[in-house]
Amino acid sequence: MAGVPTSVIAATGLVGGYATARWTKKRPLGGVVPAVAGAVAGKGWQEKAGNATAAALSGAYMAAFAGSHPLAKKIGAWPSVFAVAGGVALASWVAVDRRK
Repeated sequence: MAGVPTSVIAATGLVGGYATARWTKKRPLGGVVPAVAGAVAGKGWQEKAGNATAAALSGAYMAAFAGSHPLAKKIGAWPSVFAVAGGVALASWVAVDRRK
């Protein structure tokens, strides 16, 4: 996805995964979206900023996915998904995308 910022790819994967699971009522299908987006973003992170940054952002991406579930119990599903997607997007932008 040349030209698409990794921050956008990562955030879209998290939001798109939840949307897919919710609207298809197939949780495994909803898991495919963030997995694919995470792989694409991870490749971009590695190419643009190296292995250490890619590992850190991949960990943040996985933590955001996992953390959105308990957060949703406190603030609601959509607000939780948007909050963690925004956090990952910001981290990705700061660490990788703003370097252009």
